[in-house]
Amino acid sequence: MQAPAHTMVQPLKQRSLTDFAAMSAQDTDALLALASELQNASHIGMNTRLLRGKNLALLCDSVDVDGADLFQRAASALGAQVAHLRPSLSGFSTPQEVQHTARVLGRLYDAMDCVGMPPDLVHRIGAAAGVPVFEALSSSRHPTGQLADRLDALTIDDRRCAILQALLLGALA
Repeated sequence: MQAPAHTMVQPLKQRSLTDFAAMSAQDTDALLALASELQNASHIGMNTRLLRGKNLALLCDSVDVDGADLFQRAASALGAQVAHLRPSLSGFSTPQEVQHTARVLGRLYDAMDCVGMPPDLVHRIGAAAGVPVFEALSSSRHPTGQLADRLDALTIDDRRCAILQALLLGALA
């Protein structure tokens, strides 16, 4: 049985979920409510493959980096495909290289998580890609870790997974 997508995603009004400093208390509450709803759906065996057909990119040097497996698990559980890409861009890349690469990646992927890249470079990629670009969303040091502490689940990984899923749904719905 699949949950209707409109009931799970509707509460999130802010589509620019890549800037966590700009999230209002209302956005945070909606994100937590969606994460809790996703947790409940998975506990009762409800099919929550709401991102079926979406392609996500994890840009990082190694799949062994902090949170890479969690990002893969969270996105895959929602039906998305995740590709691991080693970034060819660096802080020394020209603006034209960044813009061209970001545009190509934006055509291939519905969202990206950039791990271990300079924040300025991630922002430049986000400005040119035309899709949501996150800065180390899957990292344990990301601000979403504090939100995960406000959920009920047995393990921190399960809580973080639910938050990641809610963010992905909010950004891609």
